[in-house]
Amino acid sequence: MAAKAAAGTGNRLNLFQLTWPIFLELFLFTLMGLVDTFMLSSLSDEAVSGVGAANQYIQIAILVLEVVGNGAAIVVSQYLGSRRYVEVSRISAIAVSLNLLVGLVLSGVFIAFTGRIMSAMNLSGEVLAHAEAYLVIVGGAIFLQAVINSLSAIIRVHGFTKQTMFVSLGMNILHIAGNYALIFGKFGLPELGVKGAAISSAASRLVALFVFLWVLYRVLDYRIEFRYYFDWTKEYVGKILHIGLPSAFEQILYQGCQLVFLYYVTYLGTEALAARQYAVNISMFSYLFALAIGLGTSIITGRLVGSGEKDIAYHSLWKSLKWAFAFTLVMVAAVTLCRYQLLGLFTDNEEVIRLGASVLLLSVLLETGRTFNIVIINSLRASGDAKFPVLMASISMVLMSVPLGYYLVFVLDLGIVGVWLAIAADEWTRGIAMALRWKSRAWEKHALVQPQEEPQESAPTVPDTI
Repeated sequence: MAAKAAAGTGNRLNLFQLTWPIFLELFLFTLMGLVDTFMLSSLSDEAVSGVGAANQYIQIAILVLEVVGNGAAIVVSQYLGSRRYVEVSRISAIAVSLNLLVGLVLSGVFIAFTGRIMSAMNLSGEVLAHAEAYLVIVGGAIFLQAVINSLSAIIRVHGFTKQTMFVSLGMNILHIAGNYALIFGKFGLPELGVKGAAISSAASRLVALFVFLWVLYRVLDYRIEFRYYFDWTKEYVGKILHIGLPSAFEQILYQGCQLVFLYYVTYLGTEALAARQYAVNISMFSYLFALAIGLGTSIITGRLVGSGEKDIAYHSLWKSLKWAFAFTLVMVAAVTLCRYQLLGLFTDNEEVIRLGASVLLLSVLLETGRTFNIVIINSLRASGDAKFPVLMASISMVLMSVPLGYYLVFVLDLGIVGVWLAIAADEWTRGIAMALRWKSRAWEKHALVQPQEEPQESAPTVPDTI
C-alpha cells in the first residue's frame, strides 16, 4: 500500500524527497503572505501595521493549536517507525478532535475580546481600527486552522509532503484571489479593504480543511473509525501532550517576546512599525530552506528513533544542519544585496525603507543563528526530548533577550536595530546550547515507543495510490 511504503523505517525516507515539497509549500505560503502585505500596502501603511499587529495574536493562537498538532505528529512518526499502524489511526483521530475543541475555545475568545486585546498593544487611530477589523474575523475562524494543523502534520509525517504542498498551494491561491476581489471590490463584490482580506483568509481555510480531510483518509494505512474521534485514552493523549505542551510553550515564549519587541517598536512611531512588518515578511525567505530541512529531518528522526536506529539519527542531523546553513547563507546574501529594491516594492516612504534596510543588513547575524535552532530543535522534539528547548527558551529569550532589547532600544537609543540585535543574541545563545545537547546524545533516552518486530495487522481500507 502507498502509505505503508512511505511509512517504512526512517532510513528509507529520503531527505531531499521530503524536503523539496515542504520548501515549496513554505515558499508559496510566504510568497502569498508577501503578496497579501503588498495588496494591503496599496491601501496604507496603517493597514499593514494594523494587520501585522493582529497577526501577532493569530500566530500565538496557531502555536497554542500546535500543542496537539506537533505533539501528535511526533508521536505518529515514532509509532510509524515502530510499525504500529492501527495505533497511528487512533492517535490521528484524537489529534483532530482535540484540536477542534481547542480551536473553538480560541475562536470564542477572539470574538468576545478583540477590542480589549488590540487596545492593550498601544495602538490608536486607523492602525487600531484595521487591527480590530482583521482580528475579529480571522481570529473568530481560527478553529478552521486548528483542524488544518492536525491534518497536515499527520499527512506530512506519513511521507506525503507533496500532497500537503498541493493543498496549501490551492489554499493560498484562493486566498490571494479572494483578497483581490474583496479588498479592491472586483468581480462585482464589495470593496471591503482589510475586512476583505480577513474574509478571504477564513474562506480559503474552510475549503482547505475539507480537502485535507479527504487526503488523510486516502493516505492512512488503516481507516479511522468514527469512534476513534471520541476515544481519548489517557495513554495517547498523555504522549501527545508530553511532546506538544513543551513544544508549544517554547513557541509561545518566542512569540510572546516578539509581542514585547513589537510593543517597544510602537513607541518608535508608525514608520518604524511599518518597517518592522516589511522586514519581517522579507526575512522569512532567508530561513525557508532551513525550516524545510528542519521539518524533513524531524520526520526522519522520529522514524529512526521509533525503529531504534538512533545512531543513524545522530549523524543525519549534522548532515542536514550543514545543508541548511549553506542555503541560509545564500538566501541572506540575496536579501542583503536587494534589500532596498525589496522594500521599495511595498512603500515609497524613504524613512520606512531606510529603517527596514538597516535591520535587513543584520540578517547574516540573525538568520545563521536561527538556522541552528530550526534544524536541531525540530529533531530534539522528534526524538521525544521536548523539555530542554523550553528551558533554554526561558533563560535566553525571557531573561536575556527581552531586557537586552529594552536596553538597546531605549537606553542606547538604537531604535529598531536594537530589537534585531537582541533577537540575534538569543538565536545564537540557544543555537549553541541546542548543538551541545544533540552532541551529548542525552535525547536518546526520551523515545516514546519501542520498536516492534512485526507490524500490526488489520483490514486495509485505503487504495494503493492517492
